[in-house]
Amino acid sequence: MPSKNYLILLVFLLGFLQASAQQKELAALLREKHVTGIQLVHTKNNHVTNYTLGYRQANTRQPLTARSTMQAASLGKVVLAYVALRLHDQGKLDLNKPLLSYYPYPRLHNEPRADRITARMVLTHTSGLPNWADNPLAESWKTSALNLKFAPDSCWNYSGEGFVLLQKTLEHITGKSWEQLAQEEVFIPLKMTHSSYVWQPRFAKNAATGHDKAGKPTEIRRFSEPNAGFSLLSTAPDYNRFVQALLQGTGLQPATHQLLLQPASEANRCGRPLTPTDANIAWAYGLGLATTSHGPALWHWGSNDDFEGFFMVFPDRDETLLFLTNSANGLKIADDVLRLLCGPGDYKALQWLAEDK
Repeated sequence: MPSKNYLILLVFLLGFLQASAQQKELAALLREKHVTGIQLVHTKNNHVTNYTLGYRQANTRQPLTARSTMQAASLGKVVLAYVALRLHDQGKLDLNKPLLSYYPYPRLHNEPRADRITARMVLTHTSGLPNWADNPLAESWKTSALNLKFAPDSCWNYSGEGFVLLQKTLEHITGKSWEQLAQEEVFIPLKMTHSSYVWQPRFAKNAATGHDKAGKPTEIRRFSEPNAGFSLLSTAPDYNRFVQALLQGTGLQPATHQLLLQPASEANRCGRPLTPTDANIAWAYGLGLATTSHGPALWHWGSNDDFEGFFMVFPDRDETLLFLTNSANGLKIADDVLRLLCGPGDYKALQWLAEDK
């Protein structure tokens, strides 16, 4: 009869061989879809597997590492949702109180319907606000007029502007900058030492460059002001600490944690007819929900055009998958990566996103 040590060694070797085979398939996917580099973390039943492949910058062949700073783009919105729920637990934010009653956001002064918008509406993308009223990287955007596209609480419309409104409200309530809030409420407690919403000089040593759809390098953006909608800089191992906190409900009251797990909106998209995929997608407080072949899942994506990322969490399976890429083609591999690491099946989220274009 084999000894216990022999069986442990056998399991280890089988796991190593499987991870090696999966890494080869991931490398093939990157080449096929023209993705320059990827940081990926897959967890299941407390077992963590990290993959880092590709390059920080294609034309220099600098290797990407697990510590290379990446743009997490809209994955930063989920951090804002978590902080808002933390402040709700602390009695500082009523999720159903109009945000303008906390802080009269100047860009909405000429929009009478805006006085109905609440944190719940922002977090479920039902505020009625556009994604961006203007280029948020332009100086003129900060003072540009902001008008609703749809009636508040009437339908689902993805909105970065809504998250900025909530960010400014939380800054006003607490008297702290968004960077300070994120550090105090998330990054420091979760030991996310490589994460920030503003550029840090220490990032320069190992930062990844973005790449367009043709694979040509773009730039390394050095965000000087925090924007919860898109300016999060992080690494996949760092952000995975946050994903695990979402799964476990770390730092949240049990009832508040349920707001991340249960539908708050049917996510029926404004001005679009229903599709068969819509029946499998809903929205919680800051997260997408999907009915997949592997059970219910939480998910979100991020895209700053030249950086794209994605995560999916399976609460019933104690399994998570997260990746960040420095490529405009990053989301093209999401379904293939899910099937490779989480198993064959239909995951719905990327199909739903594709329908929204």
